Amino acid sequence: MPAYEYRCEACEHHFDVRQKMSDRALELCPQCGGALHRLISGGAGAITNGGAAPAPACGMGGCGMREASGGCCGGMCAH
Repeated sequence: MPAYEYRCEACEHHFDVRQKMSDRALELCPQCGGALHRLISGGAGAITNGGAAPAPACGMGGCGMREASGGCCGGMCAH
C-alpha cells in the first residue's frame, strides 16, 4: 500500500497516510478541518526480483561468454 503526503491549505499541517491506490484522496484536515492538498512525491519504493538471485551478466564475472565481435553478448544469458 503506498503512502500519500498531504498538506492542509489552511493550517499547513503536513502528514502521510497509507492508502490503497483505489481509495479516494482525503479532503479535510484532521487538525483544523481545512481543505487538503495531496502532494506529489518521489517516494522510496522498493523493487524486488521475487527473492531469486539475479542471473550473472556476460563478461561481468558471470558466464564469460562473448559475441563473435568480441563484445559482451548483452548480459543475462543462460550459459
